[in-house]
Amino acid sequence: MLCERLSMASIGNFSETSRKLILNQFRGMIRTCSSEYDKSSMKLIRDSFDFLLDHVEEGQVLHGLPLIEYSTGLARLTVKELGLDAIGSSAALLMHCVALNQVPPEKIRSGLGNRTASIVEELLKISDLDTSATEGQAENMRNLILTLATDFRVILVKIAERLYLMRQSQLSGEKEQIALACESKSIYSPLAHRLGLYNVMSEMEDISMSVLEKAEYQYIAENLKASTQRRNKFIREFIHPVKEDLEREKFSVEIKGRPKSISSIWRKMRKQNVEFEEVYDKFAIRIIIDTPLKKEKADCWRTYSIITDHYQPNPERLRDWISAPKSNGYESLHTTVVVPGGDWVEVQIRTRRMNEIAEKGLAAHWKYKGIKGQAGIDQWIERVRETLENTDMDASNLLEDLKLSQFSKEIFVFTPGGDLKKFPENATVLDFAFDIHTDVGASCVGARVNNKNVPIRYSLKNGDKVEILRSKNQKPKIDWLNVVVTSKARSKIKSALKEAKLKESEQGKEILKRRFRNWKIDFNDSSVRKVIQHYKYRDAIDLYFDVATEKVDLLQIKELLTQADKPYEAKPEKIKEESVERLASHATRESGDFLIIDEKLANVDYKLAPCCHPIHGDAIFGFVTVGSGISIHRTNCPNAHQLLSRFGYRVVRARWNNKEKDAFFPVTLQITGVDDLGIVSNISDVISKDLQVNMRSISIDSNDGMFEGSITLLVKDTQHLAALIRKLKKAKGVMNIRRLT
Repeated sequence: MLCERLSMASIGNFSETSRKLILNQFRGMIRTCSSEYDKSSMKLIRDSFDFLLDHVEEGQVLHGLPLIEYSTGLARLTVKELGLDAIGSSAALLMHCVALNQVPPEKIRSGLGNRTASIVEELLKISDLDTSATEGQAENMRNLILTLATDFRVILVKIAERLYLMRQSQLSGEKEQIALACESKSIYSPLAHRLGLYNVMSEMEDISMSVLEKAEYQYIAENLKASTQRRNKFIREFIHPVKEDLEREKFSVEIKGRPKSISSIWRKMRKQNVEFEEVYDKFAIRIIIDTPLKKEKADCWRTYSIITDHYQPNPERLRDWISAPKSNGYESLHTTVVVPGGDWVEVQIRTRRMNEIAEKGLAAHWKYKGIKGQAGIDQWIERVRETLENTDMDASNLLEDLKLSQFSKEIFVFTPGGDLKKFPENATVLDFAFDIHTDVGASCVGARVNNKNVPIRYSLKNGDKVEILRSKNQKPKIDWLNVVVTSKARSKIKSALKEAKLKESEQGKEILKRRFRNWKIDFNDSSVRKVIQHYKYRDAIDLYFDVATEKVDLLQIKELLTQADKPYEAKPEKIKEESVERLASHATRESGDFLIIDEKLANVDYKLAPCCHPIHGDAIFGFVTVGSGISIHRTNCPNAHQLLSRFGYRVVRARWNNKEKDAFFPVTLQITGVDDLGIVSNISDVISKDLQVNMRSISIDSNDGMFEGSITLLVKDTQHLAALIRKLKKAKGVMNIRRLT
């Protein structure tokens, strides 16, 4: 009946092909929503779909998909994977149709209500955040999070759309995929984590890695696939005795095993400097129990007791996020146990409510608002709003804070009154002081931690009881910025320093005015600007401050202003887009869409970037620099994320000339292993004799029976390098080798 009503009322003007597409999309939308929404919500979804059909034009395409398919797919994602309500999903369904066809907000308001209309309006305001190549990531983040102040659905729809785009990224070109991956990794993945959207964060990280670090991604994916059968058997055997005992105790329980994300395994490999086989917890067992809210904590610990009856736990790996949830609302009990044979397994114990919050984050948080464990994310959102209201704040602080929280641990400390405070790992006494109040932080001289006096630089530990010590004579100092790790403390310190600087600047301005009168020179914008340009100050405040603090010689200023006027030529600080297009088009004129890298490229000034040392065979791109031609970077270069996401218009697609392989490229390898007599000789023989590779330098350090060293070599290409690494791994004593950037 629904499909008949739709076909008769709304799709009569569409072609037969379009009708089939519309009906399929409508059925899929209804199936997805019917299990989540009540009758009134379903009516809003149907009305929204009708509204979409009334205002879309046949043949409209967005990001390579028909507009109706794109809009419906995005709306279904917000329902199924983020748990968004009908109002949020309605806005996701309509936002692009409204933008492309310039539908007035009043029409949405009259047809679908004020709340849907206001969310669509907010989404349209931030719709161009990602398209400006020169706008800073930090300002993008600031503007995006400002939407939390209006309606949390806006930011969730924006994150959902980013995930949806990444899943469709195969429809885009290589350059667009790289830019999308970089921006997602820099902005959206940390934000998803901070809002408790762990599944979204993991998928974004994995897709970004598959684009930016293809070889490493494929290596881990292939190893995971090869071990699937053995892993599934292991999980079944692990679960069986535990499930029997839980059911005997009358628990309603769901147990499932899952491999950890590829990006998570890759981070462990890099952090621990180990190979894939040496990562001992590549998958986790999740135990989800149905239990009333009042019994959640007790039943989770009962479940833990049953697990440890069967398997030996590692006390160092117990994480209790039920008694003290994470600041983004995450609650779970984690333990790592060892099974017969020596394998380690991570077990996560949580309730249905906790699992929904862990998977759907902020959206589920609003559903369970008021429960004790959900206070943390409210506090974080409030801190974000306070920070954003401070117009003097550097928006990069917020971005740093999100990235800091993404993979760092949290610590829990107590005030003298017993209140619990949460901070990122490595937070200091000064972070604690500014978290209490700005005045407390500004006057902090130290603290009593567990009844012992400690300095402001003391790094807090889990369980510390902290009492701040203050002095009226204390004032914030510039070096405090190197002491704190939280954005709140950093922004408060910067504000205090700026206020102090303004006071000093006022005094400096008066000093300079008096000197100008003595020198018979007019104190006006022209003369002040000349001094600023000569000393390359950012603004007049910096000049006045240096005058007040006697960092600039006033006699030199007098000499500058009294000498014969010379025309001032300001150096260009930023490359213009026209120059980029001219250089990029010249570089690729004879090579189609790609800049071909070989020794025959005589008319274009290019160089291999020293930050990542690309070699023949690496995935690369060109970046147009200011005055230094084109630099060639690897796509997984440490600087690639910033270059591609902030300055996309300066990127040139590049590839190696497959015919020219006579050149040699420097590569640095880090080698670790067991120290033994003649280890340097063994490594040198493999390099120089067996493989006939020129070695530029070698450095080996030994400690406690182990060695770590770096070797710089000249290789032809990535295949040559891979063969070299395979050969070196067979040398006696060598345990691990990795390429350094």
